[in-house]
Amino acid sequence: MNDLQTAPRPAVLARQSFIEMSARERAAALLDPEGQREVLGPFDGLQSPWLPRQGIVPQSDDGVVVLRGRLGGRDAVVAALEGRFQGGSIGEVCGAKIAAALELALRDCEAGRPVLPVLLLETGGVRLQEANLGLAVIAEIQSAVVALRRHVPVVAAIAGLVGCFGGMSLVAGLCSHIVITRQARLGMNGPEVIEQEAGVEELDAADRQLVWSLIGGEQRVATGLADALVDDDAAQVREQVLGFALGAPSEARSAQVSIWRARIDALATNEDLSPKALREAWETPRRAQGDKP
Repeated sequence: MNDLQTAPRPAVLARQSFIEMSARERAAALLDPEGQREVLGPFDGLQSPWLPRQGIVPQSDDGVVVLRGRLGGRDAVVAALEGRFQGGSIGEVCGAKIAAALELALRDCEAGRPVLPVLLLETGGVRLQEANLGLAVIAEIQSAVVALRRHVPVVAAIAGLVGCFGGMSLVAGLCSHIVITRQARLGMNGPEVIEQEAGVEELDAADRQLVWSLIGGEQRVATGLADALVDDDAAQVREQVLGFALGAPSEARSAQVSIWRARIDALATNEDLSPKALREAWETPRRAQGDKP
């Protein structure tokens, strides 16, 4: 046996990429291995009735995987969006699956049987082919998240490559905690939409360095809009999600209105802040309010 065969593998090669996984693989990687079961899976044939009418081939699970199981030995439910199908967009069926999964978890929590909810958000937002139906069901998801977080932490994970945009970015903002990778992006509007509506002078969507410096995972954690930055490593994502999920419910970011208003007011006199300058300026109000850097 030569030296190359006996040499230890570099740590980066030992990782299992979370980004490269399908939605089903991501959900399975987060839950404990034993006792996983899929709810309304592909063999149930629950797919969009609207896409075929527009010449689009539907997917048998409508692009969302819901797994029940255990997380760190406690009952849990994971809803994972498949970014490879219609950009992870939310239509009537897939949105209803997520909302129902969260509402069932809420019913169990209210009955004294806590269920830990985890959302894997890989989505461009509402599905344009089902716009009104998608918007309505996103509102149902938001309502369920707000109700659930009174009982248990609601954890979202955003890995990439699609990111998390549109109405589902608001869902992420309502969650108790957000776990994000450097490759991921989080924002209300995607860079392509901003360029299309406001022009390339406002934002060049092809400038990857600029886009990620504005809405990438590292910037979102640095400015307090996400809670934990992780590598593209399934084990590390699970460890961070598990840590948040098993913690006690805390005041959600969206409930800290006065804190965020004060931070924004403190930056109101600054014009044309660069991403780096925003980070530096953001630290002053955060430290004044006792946040850890």
